[in-house]
Amino acid sequence: MTTDNRTGQDQINEEKLDELVGTAINDLGGAFQAALAEIGDWLGLYAALADAGPFTSTELAEHTDTHERYVREWLRSQAAGGYVTYDPETDRYSLSPEQRLVLANEESPTFMLGGFQGTNAIIAEVQDDIEAAFQTGDGVGWHEHHPELFSATERFYKPGYAASLISEWIPTLDGMETKLENGARVADVGCGYGATTILMAEAYPESTFVGIDYHDHSIDMARERAEEAGIAERVSFEAATAKSYNGAEYDLVTMFDCFHDMGDPVGVAAHVRETLADDGTWMLVEPFANDQVEDNLNPVGRVFYAFSTMICTPNSLDQGGNPALGAQAGAARLREVATEGGFTRFRRATETPVNLVLEVKP
Repeated sequence: MTTDNRTGQDQINEEKLDELVGTAINDLGGAFQAALAEIGDWLGLYAALADAGPFTSTELAEHTDTHERYVREWLRSQAAGGYVTYDPETDRYSLSPEQRLVLANEESPTFMLGGFQGTNAIIAEVQDDIEAAFQTGDGVGWHEHHPELFSATERFYKPGYAASLISEWIPTLDGMETKLENGARVADVGCGYGATTILMAEAYPESTFVGIDYHDHSIDMARERAEEAGIAERVSFEAATAKSYNGAEYDLVTMFDCFHDMGDPVGVAAHVRETLADDGTWMLVEPFANDQVEDNLNPVGRVFYAFSTMICTPNSLDQGGNPALGAQAGAARLREVATEGGFTRFRRATETPVNLVLEVKP
């Protein structure tokens, strides 16, 4: 942007203006796309396209017992967004192999419908509360969100954990895979519905696990999931905060995408240190972030800063927020907090495009 010295007014860079308008149009479509994607999920439209397509709008409506005129418009919006493939010669719609992985395969690490589901739940329940909190500085706790957010969060994160936790992440921790195979004591803090706790328990039958979360409903669901998986005898779940959970001499304490949500991360780190064996490991999995803000101004950072504004930072502030780390804290800041909490060794064990996997030791 430049200034016209004759008028004293800013001159407009038309190319930059067009680019910004394009971004806004894309976001406007994306805001509606979140709702339309959830409709496609709940009504089985994506599943039908994946299993039995290609379809015309009439055929898809008949297959899913929906109304053709709505389905026709939905399909066109999906095709415009790149989520569905349109063949103008046959007037049929289908899902490509890549689209199936993102929209129709819940086992895929790239499955994204949980993210759309969670976005809609936030907008439905707490957007007004978040707006008010901008003015007051108050927090909005995890427990205050729409219940859909809890299951949506599991749907969003679990495929990635299932793909990487056992096969890639744990083997990068010094000596931990052997310990787990021989029998270790593990605390999975911030376990939510217990997805990570159960994945580890299924992979390491000689070890015992306790899942910990302050959210009572999540603990109830985790217990049900463990019963369904047939591993309840080796897995227990405790409703407690990350600063007050029970036990000692744990060989491994894990936290998956939750440490940055906590109100007193230094106090949490200190409690982990107290409950960890002297030769134990704290496995800290956090959203991928670089240490400098300017290096996070990209699509991944955009998503996690948005999540952080609507979910993570409000929850941290609800718990005191000292400090409120946010979802893009970065490894250097996390090292500072862990060190202040009593740890002396900190290592980036591995990473993915969306996660940092950190090994923290006494």
